[in-house]
Amino acid sequence: MSLTSDTWLAFVVSLPSAAATARMRIWRAVKAQGCAALRDGTYLLPAQAEQAAQLQTLADEALQEGGQAWLLRVQAKDMAEQAAYQALFDRAADYAPWLEELAQARQLISTLPAAELQRLQRRHARTYEAIRKIDFFPGESSIRAEAQWRDFTNAVEAIQSPGEPQAAAGRIARRDRMQYQGRLWATRRHLWVDRVASAWLIQRFIDPAARFVWLDLPADCPADALGFDFDGATFSHVGDRVTFEVLMASFGLDGDRGLQRLGAMVHALDVGGTATPEASGFEAVLAGARKRWPDDDALLADVGGVLDSLHAHFSTLRKP
Repeated sequence: MSLTSDTWLAFVVSLPSAAATARMRIWRAVKAQGCAALRDGTYLLPAQAEQAAQLQTLADEALQEGGQAWLLRVQAKDMAEQAAYQALFDRAADYAPWLEELAQARQLISTLPAAELQRLQRRHARTYEAIRKIDFFPGESSIRAEAQWRDFTNAVEAIQSPGEPQAAAGRIARRDRMQYQGRLWATRRHLWVDRVASAWLIQRFIDPAARFVWLDLPADCPADALGFDFDGATFSHVGDRVTFEVLMASFGLDGDRGLQRLGAMVHALDVGGTATPEASGFEAVLAGARKRWPDDDALLADVGGVLDSLHAHFSTLRKP
């Protein structure tokens, strides 16, 4: 989040001495929303911050507890005051302990089991997103944090999915499905989110008679096979789209509402972004299926049923 407004909200709150629990609760809420303390009981927040709407709720809560609260709009009188206000929101002190923990975690990731590695990554992701959400004026600290997080997630992905493709530039050509029937398709073995979803998409919507070969190395791809989800493959990441989304666009499937929702889920799990409510559940199901089915053909058959159900659910008009 990056804001440029010179308008601010000052939240002034006073609670009776007997309301110690309420005072602590409101103080924690103010801190979580990214407010800067001007003095005890007086806090500042950029007026355009999405968290600003929550200050009125806190003011109402203070009144209910027998206290007093005011929400005042403040305008910086000049550039110097504007800079002074912005300096109150420097998040370097928030990023520093997280970056230190991330550096320590980086030394351990190669030794961790897959499930523990996923938990570690999710925990650090939650902390990072919480800081980013209140980093209203990103600067050097946020740039460093972003770079370190990108390096960390890339290292985790390299362990979880060796050979994960790099996104290519360029446009996605439209393909004629009739020219892709009864073909041999190839991708890296030990299927994970994008590969298993892409194989399901091929099987259900592109080439019902598809045959698959699971590769130890991309270099092992047969000459007559259509590779997907590895560098140099016929279908792989393009721009900000993962292989599942590229296949959708290539074969004119991006108008299917259910596939659009599946694509958002696969994208979030594969390269990050806005998580869908179903993402963590699907990831857990897939992780469990990989333990039950070491054979990728059996894994695809099992997880394919889950994807069928999700597609049916996403395709309804009912809101999730």
